[in-house]
Amino acid sequence: MTGYLHPDYAKSLSEFGVPRELPECGAWVLERQIPGTSERDAMGCYPIFQCRDWSNLKKDIENLRNDLVSIALVADPFGDYDISYLQECFDVVKPFKEHFVADLSQPLASFVAEKHRYWARRALREIKVELCEDPLKHLDEWVTLYGGLVEREGLTGIKAFSKKSFADQFRVPGFQMFRAVYQGITVGLQTYYVHGDIAYGHLMSMSEIGYKTRASYAMTWASFEHLSKGKIRWVDTGGVPGVHDGASEGLAAFKRGWASGTRMAYFCGAILTPIKYRQIVDAKGITQTDYFPTYRLGEFG
Repeated sequence: MTGYLHPDYAKSLSEFGVPRELPECGAWVLERQIPGTSERDAMGCYPIFQCRDWSNLKKDIENLRNDLVSIALVADPFGDYDISYLQECFDVVKPFKEHFVADLSQPLASFVAEKHRYWARRALREIKVELCEDPLKHLDEWVTLYGGLVEREGLTGIKAFSKKSFADQFRVPGFQMFRAVYQGITVGLQTYYVHGDIAYGHLMSMSEIGYKTRASYAMTWASFEHLSKGKIRWVDTGGVPGVHDGASEGLAAFKRGWASGTRMAYFCGAILTPIKYRQIVDAKGITQTDYFPTYRLGEFG
C-alpha cells in the first residue's frame, strides 16, 4: 500500500481525528467527536477517500451503524466503483469536484496547452527542477513556502496542516517531491502521492520569486516527464475550490491546460444513527441546508 491508501497517511492527519480502519474494504477514515455532544462521526481523509477493495465498502458502512452518527467522504475518482454502487452504500451521493487528469501514455505535447508549453520552456531556461531524494531535508523550506500560501488564501483547519503533519506525510510510502531552484534558491516545491499507476497531485507551494518566474510551469512539465518514464499512466491534478472567484478560475485554467480529460469526484454521506442525527440537528436549530452532515454546517468556512 502506498499514498493516500497507506495507514501512515491517515495517521498524519491525527490532529483532526482518530484514524479508524475500515477492515473489510481496506480503507481509513478519521473519527471525530461532534461538538457539544458525546457522539462521534467520521470523515474521509483529505483530500480523497481510497479503498483497497471497493466491493466491500458497503459491509464496512453497515458495521458502523449505531456506532457512529454519520460518515462523509469524497470518493477517489479513479476508484473501482460505479454510481449505482455508491448509492447503495450512502444516503447522499452527488458530484463534488471535477478532477483534471493527464494520460501520460500520450505525448505531453499532444494534450498540454500551447500556452503552458510555452511558459514551461521559458521557465526551464532559468529554473532547474529536481526530484528530492530525501523530502525531509526540505521540510523547513516547505513549511515556509506553504505558510505563505496559508496566509494568502486564509487556509484553516485540515487544509492548513502543521509541521508535524507534513513531516509525517513526507514519510508515507509513495510520496514524491519536486524542487524548483532559481539562482541557487528553492522557489517552489511540488508533491505527489503515487499509488499503482496513478500519481495524485498533493500540494504545491512557491515563493514570490517562484510566481514571477512561473516555477509552477517548470515543475509540472518536469514532473510529468519524470513520472511518464516510470510506470505512471495517470496524473490526477485534482479539482479547484467551489467558490467562483479570480483565484479559483485561474487555478482551473492552469490545471485544465495540463489535462487530457476529467474525472468526477463524488461526495458521499450516510446517516448511520438516524435518531441521534435528528436530535443533534434539532438541538442546533438548523433548518434548510444541503450541507452534510447538517450539524457541521459552516465547519470549513
